[in-house]
Amino acid sequence: MTNIPTAADLLRKSLDTFLAKDMKGWADLCAEDVVAEFPFAPEGSPARIEGKTALYDYLRGYPDAIDIASLPTLKVYTTDDANVAIAEWSASGKVLSNGNPYEMRYATFVTFRDGLIVSYREYWNPQAFMTAMSGASFDG
Repeated sequence: MTNIPTAADLLRKSLDTFLAKDMKGWADLCAEDVVAEFPFAPEGSPARIEGKTALYDYLRGYPDAIDIASLPTLKVYTTDDANVAIAEWSASGKVLSNGNPYEMRYATFVTFRDGLIVSYREYWNPQAFMTAMSGASFDG
């Protein structure tokens, strides 16, 4: 009997791939028609990206900008839909250009089809992101 990975397993694998800084490997976990949404993206950053190639183009430079050293917290939730998993997680690292700490919490909603990501929606704090990237203070 073959163990078929659950949506929760697949979501954990995507986060492991992200932590390994393998953006090509992460994109390969996505379907060609994937849609990624970042509803709280700061001005100038895309709030929606359509397609595997476009998503890889968006992500590929991420490890050159931010060095994520660990994911200190991770809770993965299953849903009534076997193809959907939700994660609450955090990333800890530093911004390479300015040495600022990067500490971010996320809520991620992921839908899979045939073992591949077809919908990825991620919520995070754009003020904390802009502070880390720019060095401005944040009282948040």
